Amino acid sequence: MSDLRTVVIAGAAGRMGQALLKAVVATEGLCVVGAIERSSSPALGKDVGTIAGLEPLGIAITADIGAALEGAEALLDFTTPASSVALAHETAARGMVHVIGTTGCSAEDEAAFLAAAEAGARIVKAGNFSLGVNLLVELTKKAAEVLGPDWDAEIVEMHHNRKVDAPSGTALMLGKAIAEGRQTSFKDKTVMAREGHTGPRQKGTIGFATLRGGNVIGEHSVYLVGPNERIELTHKAQDRALFADGAVRAALWARNKPKGYYQMADVLGF
Repeated sequence: MSDLRTVVIAGAAGRMGQALLKAVVATEGLCVVGAIERSSSPALGKDVGTIAGLEPLGIAITADIGAALEGAEALLDFTTPASSVALAHETAARGMVHVIGTTGCSAEDEAAFLAAAEAGARIVKAGNFSLGVNLLVELTKKAAEVLGPDWDAEIVEMHHNRKVDAPSGTALMLGKAIAEGRQTSFKDKTVMAREGHTGPRQKGTIGFATLRGGNVIGEHSVYLVGPNERIELTHKAQDRALFADGAVRAALWARNKPKGYYQMADVLGF
């Protein structure tokens, strides 16, 4: 099986799409061969390089998924749950690498991704493709395992004011890491919001707080609080390029893997 060369960007006119495009263009040996946008996008027909502030690439943004994916080996997809599910059907039929950074996905969406992986796609899906965040997840899991449920666990995340899902996919990754470290049920122990007379905090729960404002790219903190001390683990993203670089790394890693569903932890060897 040959090395990865041809890549398509989904959501190409968006902020993450532009970051993905720049990361692919900057990677030796990779070539952008397609760019996808929704049918209502004002960017349709425009050169994807120009949209991203680069030199023209001769690739027009299109809503025709089949045409965009023709002959491509990998799809980088940070779009919406419905779009990612539809794209997964296409990548499965073609046996492509499909890197999914879409968040806010339902259990039904996740089942569709698993089905696509079984049908032939090489799916790498993560709530965050940052090396630092994935290391944070591993550290959080280990700390939760060592400290146990006697230490209260709280997760605080902040993003820009245009983010549409909450909590963030990264915050959910961190919460699931705590539950896994404690060997408990994430679903049963999660507290997504507090308001009014809530009573005392229940032992073993995992609390979430969501902040939205300005152009914050992404900040996540895990608080593990004991009787007389606390541990704070924090990651702050300063540029979307770090997510794009991680997505490209995932695509390169997955090219020679068998069909299946993978996570960023697999890519990084955690």
